[in-house]
Amino acid sequence: MSEHNHHSHGHDGHDHGHDDHGHDHDHDHDEHGHDPEMARAQAIRAEALEAILVDKGVLTPTEVDHYLETWNHRIGPMIGARVVARAWVDDDFRQRLAADATAAVQEVGVNPGRLERLEVLFNEPGVHNVVCCTLCSCYPWTILGLPPSWYKSPEYRSRIVREPRAVLSEMGLDLDTDTRVQVWDSSSEIRYLVIPERPAGTDGLGEEELVALVTRDSMIGVERLATTSPAGNPR
Repeated sequence: MSEHNHHSHGHDGHDHGHDDHGHDHDHDHDEHGHDPEMARAQAIRAEALEAILVDKGVLTPTEVDHYLETWNHRIGPMIGARVVARAWVDDDFRQRLAADATAAVQEVGVNPGRLERLEVLFNEPGVHNVVCCTLCSCYPWTILGLPPSWYKSPEYRSRIVREPRAVLSEMGLDLDTDTRVQVWDSSSEIRYLVIPERPAGTDGLGEEELVALVTRDSMIGVERLATTSPAGNPR
């Protein structure tokens, strides 16, 4: 991927806002606002590749399942969730994240040899950040694991920049009209991690309990966290 503009932008190149209604819903994002035909085609290609690797003895079905389980649920999103929870409870860590996220995340077990330059984006009242990659599908896999299929779809990559509020609404996240939406375009040189707002009513929870509330989609910026993690939503 060639060098790209790393700054937030909208259809006019600036932060922007449109009418919305300020409530959110829980659901599977893959079923809303994205191309199901592309998702099916990607699944078919993945299954065909798996069949070839298994047939040639490169991998066993059990090894494939273990790899997917590891990257979808253990190594990836759980590391990002730990970064978020630590930032919620440790102001010093939060400041280190803001100053040098690439170095700070190593404190929660990220292998620096596999990490691109990382910047964190703090959601707060009045400001909502969302991440994409318009040119391909650059993604902080060392933090979040494997990217969801919708993140890689041409529809998401193009529309989230032009009409972010519409896309977020289709994915179940409606923002207040006075909330500024900032879209951040990833590249091979820099990746982004959204630190979502801490859910209300969680002041009495410890760091490990907070980790369980953080979802993958909230760290991309397409979901607002509830006090309890929605069933079936990947972390």
